[in-house]
Amino acid sequence: MSNNNIVIREIRKADDGQIAEVIRKVLIEFGVPKVGTAYADESLDKMTETYSGDKAVYFVIDDDGKIIGGAGISQLDNFEGNVCELQKMYFLPEARGVGLGTQMMDVCLAKAREFGFEKCYLETMPYMEDARKLYKKVGFKMLEKPLGDTGHYSCNVWMIKNFE
Repeated sequence: MSNNNIVIREIRKADDGQIAEVIRKVLIEFGVPKVGTAYADESLDKMTETYSGDKAVYFVIDDDGKIIGGAGISQLDNFEGNVCELQKMYFLPEARGVGLGTQMMDVCLAKAREFGFEKCYLETMPYMEDARKLYKKVGFKMLEKPLGDTGHYSCNVWMIKNFE
């Protein structure tokens, strides 16, 4: 894979099917439960629509027309406060270990700051070790319990980043 044709850009309607497939493949690869996680989210099949509201955006990694990953920012559901959530950050194997995760985090966190959020929250699984290392590297800290109610009750690692 060459990074020459790879771009991180906002999602388009034509990307919806590809990103849903990417997310489901990655979740299956990691043995994530199909209930209580992003796998069961109705929004997976209509990502452009899901992220079309105020203070919401989803980015995809486009490798010359093939979507190989993505991540989004949106207001944290069922939570009082100026906190966004990093959502649905999943990469196919070919997008891992080449710096795209760091680039995606930079893009998403910059957008969260631009939207005026004070903090960014995320949920993940304990065995997604590379993802947790990346989150810690960019300043996320562990929480003892979840914030809000995302419906992802099978995710039992919670992290937050404060924007200074």
